[in-house]
Amino acid sequence: MSEIKRIETGARMSAAVVFNGIAYLAGQCEAPGEDITTQTTAVLAEIDRILALAGTDKTRLLTAQIWLKDIDADFAGMNAVWDKWVAAGHTPARYTGQASLATPDYKVEIIVTAAV
Repeated sequence: MSEIKRIETGARMSAAVVFNGIAYLAGQCEAPGEDITTQTTAVLAEIDRILALAGTDKTRLLTAQIWLKDIDADFAGMNAVWDKWVAAGHTPARYTGQASLATPDYKVEIIVTAAV
C-alpha cells in the first residue's frame, strides 16, 4: 500500500499531497492587490517551491487549472507569464476559466498536478 505524504499541512488544508507517484497541489494565490503579471509570477514561483518539496518539478506537470477573476481583462497577461515559465515540450493538459476567487484582491489561482 502506498503511503500518503502531506506537505505543509494546516488545520484546513495541505499545500500538497503526494500519493501513488502523483503530487496534488492546492490552489495557489499570491501577491493580493497586484497586477496580473505580478500575481501570476508569484503564483508560479510558489508552485515551483511546493513541487520541489514534493520531489518533482514543472517538467513533470500533468494538469493545470487556471482560474481568473476577469478572463477578458487578464487572459493575455497571465498567458505571457505562463508561456515564459512552462517548460517547452512538457506542457500539461490545461483548463482556464473565470471564477470569483477567495478575495477581490486575487486575480489568478492556479492548481496543478505533477508526476513525482
